[in-house]
Amino acid sequence: MEYFHRNLSNELIKWLDRREVLAIKGPRQSGKTTILHIIKDYLINVKKVEKEDIVYITFEDRDVLDAFSRDPKAYVRSYIANKDKRFFFLIDEFHYLKEGGQRLKLLYDLYENIKFIITGSSSLELTGSIAKYLVGRVFSFHLFQFSLSEFLETKEKNIYNAYRENADILKRFIEDGSDFDIKEEIFERDFIRYFEEYIRFGGYPEVIKTDSIEAKQIILKNIYDTYIMRDIVELLRIGDASAFRTIVALLANRLGDLLNYNNLTTDAKSYFRQIKHYLSVLEETYVIRILRPYFSNMSTELKKNPKIYFVDTGLRNYIIKNFNETGLRPDGGRLVENVVLSELYQKESGTIKYWRTAAKAEVDFILTNREDVIPLEVKYSRLKSPEISRGFRNFINQYKPKRAVILTKGFWGKTEINGTRIRFAPVWYV
Repeated sequence: MEYFHRNLSNELIKWLDRREVLAIKGPRQSGKTTILHIIKDYLINVKKVEKEDIVYITFEDRDVLDAFSRDPKAYVRSYIANKDKRFFFLIDEFHYLKEGGQRLKLLYDLYENIKFIITGSSSLELTGSIAKYLVGRVFSFHLFQFSLSEFLETKEKNIYNAYRENADILKRFIEDGSDFDIKEEIFERDFIRYFEEYIRFGGYPEVIKTDSIEAKQIILKNIYDTYIMRDIVELLRIGDASAFRTIVALLANRLGDLLNYNNLTTDAKSYFRQIKHYLSVLEETYVIRILRPYFSNMSTELKKNPKIYFVDTGLRNYIIKNFNETGLRPDGGRLVENVVLSELYQKESGTIKYWRTAAKAEVDFILTNREDVIPLEVKYSRLKSPEISRGFRNFINQYKPKRAVILTKGFWGKTEINGTRIRFAPVWYV
């Protein structure tokens, strides 16, 4: 079977010959099962491992889960015909196994000829259950929905090639300050079309596979109903499902806003401890991202209030029932910020925070990479010349970073303030 390429598959393949357990964490329906099959195909076709030496099981199958739970050693042993051979056990939805970490450690210690690769939809459950027992014996990875780069790879080849070239230029400037010449955006119309599609419907693999807008919305509804309203509620034993649903809806309607706990508890008819618990659950199950403030001046900069974004904009748009293009909605700018934040996370761009003063001067994102501090602002508008906001200028004057980035709707440009090199680039190359 032919699969869409996932960037993580290259990383996982590097570690297949080692002894450690590979744990792949991420949201439901982000492609974890598919990536296990990609690994299986690689083992068979490239590493020349025999099919019978690769065991795929899913704990979503209750019969398999029950049999494994009763006697893990006997279950595993039933697949091992020759103890002198190396076997690969690909275990999907591992988080459903009670006392999974303890049982996996037992198997890891008993069967040195087995490579275990597991997946799970809850960082809270998967990390907690295995970290306690498998310290130093597990390598953990995240598989999110398709990134913008992976999404573009499914489109026209020339568009993706242009993306790769220019994204690499911007990446080098952010990482080490390598400069670039001003460019002309010759595929602007194509990139805007794809970028808008990605913002509206997100990166879930099944959503990307269909061109039907109606089908995309039905798929997102199904993900919301099964993942958020059923799996998370059951897996993490959410006592008040109605309050949980209300809080998810309130957060979706406050995308990119400063989180006001008092207002949220009042509107949700809840209490502070429950709100904090549900926020932790939603973050650990890859529904939301909590962006915390950057500060050094304790008296003038915000120190507590985070901002809330969603891991997938398509799922968020389903929750508020709005799939309009960014230019037709008041939250369009926040949605673009959300995509930028997701890309920065997936590309591991260092620590990511936002900056805001008590006087409301603000910068969307502050990247800290080693000793560098890099302000990054999203300005999704058609600029004809470099424009600097008051908040961006204030941050530069206060912190004097070496470089800064402003992401635009197709504009390339450069300027300088007090020695800080500022570069403008289209937002889709982030």
